Amino acid sequence: MRGLGRAVMTGAAALTVLLIGSVTAQQTGLFTDSRDKQTYKTVKIDKQIWMAQNLNYQTGNSWCYGGDNSNCDKYGRLYDWNTAKTVCPTGWKLPSREDWNRLVATAGGKEIAGKRLKSKSGWNENGNGTDNYGFSALPGGYRYPDGSLSINSAGNYGYWWTATEGGFSELVYYRGMDNINDGADEDFGHKSDGFSVRCLADT
Repeated sequence: MRGLGRAVMTGAAALTVLLIGSVTAQQTGLFTDSRDKQTYKTVKIDKQIWMAQNLNYQTGNSWCYGGDNSNCDKYGRLYDWNTAKTVCPTGWKLPSREDWNRLVATAGGKEIAGKRLKSKSGWNENGNGTDNYGFSALPGGYRYPDGSLSINSAGNYGYWWTATEGGFSELVYYRGMDNINDGADEDFGHKSDGFSVRCLADT
C-alpha cells in the first residue's frame, strides 16, 4: 500500500472510512463498526465504497454456517432478508440490485465478474478468483428457510442479498458466485433464506 489518503465521512454519525491508495490503483482502507468494534476492510471500486468482507454483526435471524463460530470469523454471518435490510451500520446500506449491477459491469459483466471479484484463496477445488478490485468475495454458503444447509455449500458458493424485491412478494434479487464458474449470476431468493451481506457506503 502507498501513502495515506483522505478520510470520507459516511453518514449522520460521522463514521469515518480511511482510504489508502493501493498498488492496484483501488483505494482501500478500514472501517470499525461502533456497535461491536469489529473492523472491516473497505475498497473503493469506481465511485462505490464497499466493505471488502462479509458482514459479521450478530443479531436476531443471523447465523454462522453450520452453527460453527469459526465460519462466522471466516465468512461472516448469514441473514434472512428482513434482517439484512437493517443490519448494515450507520452510514452504510444493503446494496440494491442496481448497485450490484454497477459493480458487476465495472468488473467486466456477469459472465466474468465472479472470477475478478472472488478472493485469491478460500474457494474449493481451485475455484479461486483473481481479485482484481480487492473485493475479496468469499463463499459463505447459504441456509434454507427451514434451517437446513446445502451440503458443503460453504467453500463452494457465495450468495449476497440485494435490497430489491422480485416479482413476487416473498422473493428478492441476490447475486451468486461459485467455485466452478467465472460468472456473478443474478437470481431470486426467498426472504427467509440465509445469505451473506456486503454493505455499501451510503454516500
